[in-house]
Amino acid sequence: MKWTAFVAPIEPPLAAPIVLAVVAGYVDACTFLGLFGFFVAQVTGSYVVSGANLVAGTSDSTAVLAVPVFFAGGVAATVTAIVGQAVAGSALAWALTLETLLLIGGMAAFAAGTPFVDPRATLAVVASMFGLAAMGVQSASVRLLMKGVGSTSVMTTNTSQIAVDATQLLLARMCPGSEDSAEISGQHEACRRRFRNGLPLPLGFMAGTTVGAIAFVAAGFWALAAPVAAVGGLALWAARSARTTAP
Repeated sequence: MKWTAFVAPIEPPLAAPIVLAVVAGYVDACTFLGLFGFFVAQVTGSYVVSGANLVAGTSDSTAVLAVPVFFAGGVAATVTAIVGQAVAGSALAWALTLETLLLIGGMAAFAAGTPFVDPRATLAVVASMFGLAAMGVQSASVRLLMKGVGSTSVMTTNTSQIAVDATQLLLARMCPGSEDSAEISGQHEACRRRFRNGLPLPLGFMAGTTVGAIAFVAAGFWALAAPVAAVGGLALWAARSARTTAP
């Protein structure tokens, strides 16, 4: 076993981050519908709610816990990846397995407590925390272990980057002589590659939210079995790939 705090990222096939983006959108839609409008795939809103609560003198246990739980998910993903790399040479597989287990925990909390009538109910908070931790693990795993991949859970930065890249590519078409230097040509190619790899992520996330909402309305908490299967399948793929590429 060789221990190191720094794990080398891989260049995954484009399908892997797209699946994770679909999962994030799907889970977000389910928690939005089942947990009183609560989003788990990103915590920007939780920062706002926490700050507003401090000023207003009110308290929302779910919002207060959201940021540290998401943060803890990132810490857990990093530690799990480091251990997985040292023990089995499969950092991504271990991180995805951790996310799968957290999604199972969230589904179990939903099953035990649904239908929730109060966002402060114990099992509602537990389900929210499992969802936040799972998405924290996913967000950190992508940044740590997937080289050159945008966020699969937070679409704000992705949308801005796509707007920038699309505009630059369009202007480059209108001014073909602007690529005369090797440096500009390299930037153009990097922009094209980033746009090609980045555009499917928000599209996948949107598709996930739509399918997740339909599935949750139709099947309730059972709908959460789909992201469990998707991330679990990715974990098996990552483990198999690690064995195949091992020296």
